[in-house]
Amino acid sequence: MPPVLTTPQEFSLWMVRVSFVLYAIAQVRLHRGIWTAACGLYLLHMVTAFAFFHNFSHREAYEATARQTQAMLGVYYGGGLYWNYVFTVVWMGDVMWAWLGGVRARWITWSVHGFLAFMFFNATVVFGKGWMRWVGAAGFLAVALVRIARRRSTVGR
Repeated sequence: MPPVLTTPQEFSLWMVRVSFVLYAIAQVRLHRGIWTAACGLYLLHMVTAFAFFHNFSHREAYEATARQTQAMLGVYYGGGLYWNYVFTVVWMGDVMWAWLGGVRARWITWSVHGFLAFMFFNATVVFGKGWMRWVGAAGFLAVALVRIARRRSTVGR
């Protein structure tokens, strides 16, 4: 039975959960439509999270981030919110780059995707709760295994 979205907060959380699944699929299939949809759902999550969790208040979001970081790491630090802002800009830029068909150095691609993966890993595995933590870990493991298998199949050619 599919989940019932009974609150706006649940809607926001499901948007980012589906975004993560599409993110992982896009890492394997390298399809810009999936990449764009994943980013779009993330953006919808970001807006709804600000609306439904933080009353469109940067201060409330910062303090909630600091409390969550303190609970996980023992340090009251809300700066992770700024990293989320950077994540948003980088991902939106990468989607635009994909649609413009731009060519770039391999180190830039690795840097962009490494940063996005680091942020998603922290969001799903480090700070994730319950079953979503396991979905995050499984998603990262699946992407890693597919990438390793692809690399091995092309190395011998």
